[in-house]
Amino acid sequence: MTFEPIRIQERFRGPPRSGNGGYVTGVVAARLAQGRFDLPEAGAIEVTLRAPVPLDRDLAVEPSEAGLKLLDGATLIAEATRTTLHLDVPTPAPWDEVLAARAHSPCLETGMHPWLKEVRLGAHPICFCCGAELAPDEGLHVYAAPVPAHQQVAAAWSCPATFAAPSGELPPEIVCTALDCPGQFAWLAEGTQTGMLGRLTARIERPLLAAEPYRVIGWTLGREGRKYYAGTAIYDQAGVLHAYAKAVWIGVRA
Repeated sequence: MTFEPIRIQERFRGPPRSGNGGYVTGVVAARLAQGRFDLPEAGAIEVTLRAPVPLDRDLAVEPSEAGLKLLDGATLIAEATRTTLHLDVPTPAPWDEVLAARAHSPCLETGMHPWLKEVRLGAHPICFCCGAELAPDEGLHVYAAPVPAHQQVAAAWSCPATFAAPSGELPPEIVCTALDCPGQFAWLAEGTQTGMLGRLTARIERPLLAAEPYRVIGWTLGREGRKYYAGTAIYDQAGVLHAYAKAVWIGVRA
């Protein structure tokens, strides 16, 4: 079977020169699931990122014994497989508390990014998910902030219509992007700076729509050595769960 290559455009970056982990997860997962995430029972798609994702060039997609793999020449970039996801998803903080916390998001602080020497806004200024320096229609602007009373970080989020399908529904790569950074910010709220996203296992329960208000939450799930586990979820304003994920973040070496 022949698969069309995948190209991650530069605007969908996470780190300055690599694709956003959540976005790449959604693109590869959608290819494996043929665009559908409504799998039976607790079905989910798991994508493991093996190397930084090159931008603006074709990456080969090949079948594997477990699912699919994404390659840059001989370099394995990512692997995708179908799996199950059982996650105890906490109740989101109330909407008014999430809005009040927004001003305290690391996304809106200055001079935090270790790879950008000049003073820049936020922990990841140009990240497609949480970058605060991007124009309103160039990023998702998921600004997660600590809500200590609920032991989580949370972001009030409404996706720009420019990233939606003609029907208004958000594609898997946009949903998975929103499920990415809040997991890292959950660890940051506990005083730990993690490194790169290593794996994201995601399930979309029901469609999300552009311009609708959602709460994106993140919480920590413990660690093993340099592996930091986090959960993330997206609720609508009425408290209905739409999507959730479990992430593995790889800590920075001392």
